[in-house]
Amino acid sequence: MVTMVPIKKPRSATAERANRKPNCNAPGAGCYDPRFIGGDGIVFYFHGKSNGNFSLVSDLNLQINARFTGLHPAGRTRDYTWIQALGKAISHEKSPENDLIVERTSNKSSVVVTLPEVAEISVNMVPVRKEDDRIHNYQIPSDDCFAHLRFYGLSSKVEGVLGRIYQPDFKNPAKPGVAMPVVRGEDKYRTTLLVSADCSSCVFSPAGVVDQKDSLVMEYGMLDCAGGATGGNGIVCRK
Repeated sequence: MVTMVPIKKPRSATAERANRKPNCNAPGAGCYDPRFIGGDGIVFYFHGKSNGNFSLVSDLNLQINARFTGLHPAGRTRDYTWIQALGKAISHEKSPENDLIVERTSNKSSVVVTLPEVAEISVNMVPVRKEDDRIHNYQIPSDDCFAHLRFYGLSSKVEGVLGRIYQPDFKNPAKPGVAMPVVRGEDKYRTTLLVSADCSSCVFSPAGVVDQKDSLVMEYGMLDCAGGATGGNGIVCRK
């Protein structure tokens, strides 16, 4: 699970972070293959490509990319993909020295990374179980195991597979009611490296020059994943 939430002040209570539960059906969530729910409540899928890097969030002062991993089972028309790793870049004006906070939230595979006034990233590594492999026919070799990340994030007026859904004039191309509406954009959001901001739609600037009048389309507080469907906005990815 990776959580990226614009915040005003970092929370000091580690227990609150550890007790959060992701809400897979809230607006802004993304689950399963990876399945996303936009701020408009419309469900869509973005598969990307195995071994490819894609821009999730691209703003003037923040860039977050994901590397997809996966396999191509025999007889299937596309790759099965998961999020393998995340990469971030922050503008010089938004990355003061010694402000990065890393906290462990469980005995293994879970941490929270806080960038005050920029973002909070909660990471939880989730393995693909044998039962998942059996149900979905991933055809993962018996001597191998894939791991993927579950993540959710919030942004202002940004680009990226996920960031664009928070643009005020964004029109989701996914059609409501379709069993599996797939949104394309591999070429538009592909980056050369995990920490690159060179996709054709990327807007990140290392200098972080932001027009304050237009920098925040909407402002969010901390993500609350303990409630029901209205508990928070963000992105969750889990298979």
